[in-house]
Amino acid sequence: MSENSRPSGVPEYGPHQVNPEWPPPPAHTPAAPAHRRRRGPAKLLVAVAIVAAAVGGTTAYGVQELTGGTSAGVTASSAAGTDVVPASLKGTVAGVAKAVSPSIVEIKAASSSGSATGSGVIVTEDGEVVTNNHVVAGASQIQVRTNDGKSYSARVVGTDSSKDLALIKLEDASGLKAATLGDSDGVRVGDQVVAIGSPEGLTGTVTSGIVSALDRDVTVSTDESQGQQQQQRGGGWPFEFGGQEFNGDTGGSTTTYKAIQTDASLNPGNSGGALIDMNGAIIGINSAMYAPSGAESSTAGSVGLGFAIPVNTLKADLPDLRAGAGG
Repeated sequence: MSENSRPSGVPEYGPHQVNPEWPPPPAHTPAAPAHRRRRGPAKLLVAVAIVAAAVGGTTAYGVQELTGGTSAGVTASSAAGTDVVPASLKGTVAGVAKAVSPSIVEIKAASSSGSATGSGVIVTEDGEVVTNNHVVAGASQIQVRTNDGKSYSARVVGTDSSKDLALIKLEDASGLKAATLGDSDGVRVGDQVVAIGSPEGLTGTVTSGIVSALDRDVTVSTDESQGQQQQQRGGGWPFEFGGQEFNGDTGGSTTTYKAIQTDASLNPGNSGGALIDMNGAIIGINSAMYAPSGAESSTAGSVGLGFAIPVNTLKADLPDLRAGAGG
């Protein structure tokens, strides 16, 4: 139709133009897969406890307990009233690291079967420290190093293997900086978070990411020997259990808990460390990571699938831990 013959009041559209009054086409959403492929057991990092985990309640994955030899202005909803981070650094990873690092410790636990390295969170000024049960389970000697380089001996006060939590007490400690425990019920998927711990013995390591998912079912071993797997030898099998050598799950008793999933980098040694919101409040205790199937021990590490015990679980369990709960 020529311009002269076009009806009055009808606009002209080129070959790539769309009438603005037409509704837009529906967004294309890829169809969900009909089924999820079941993955095989994960390989172990040397001197790292391995566990079998069910993530999301549907698919079996290999998950490792983490025991081992940022946008400015983003705030999480879980502790909006806290004032841990300096105002000039509010909403930044640097601010969270500066405020919370003094409350995170490195833990070395030794037993007759080996040793384990993990992390912990100071909860009182006189030296109560929360960590994972698998970090200190069966330990005969515990040494703790604080962020300022001081070392303390410690003893186990209480353990709860069903929640993979433990409380230890530093000897002759005072004036420590206790962490602020937040509210994990207020955490939302997409919230920015910071993780602090001692991966591979690198004390005070800071990583950041987001909350990837909530209420993930993670299953870990409750066997005492699981934590003390760092045999001081080169190469060979990753750990021993019950006089046998394993390259996978020990097959012992397990426990399942609801975890916060994060893509903040977690590696062996982060166990017991803190997952923190952008206000500087602890929202979780880091506990496990996904171990990709087929990864070699020399190259395996964080793939952005880490898990933390919600801090509200810890707060509910603290009275029993302080009372000397065991098991």
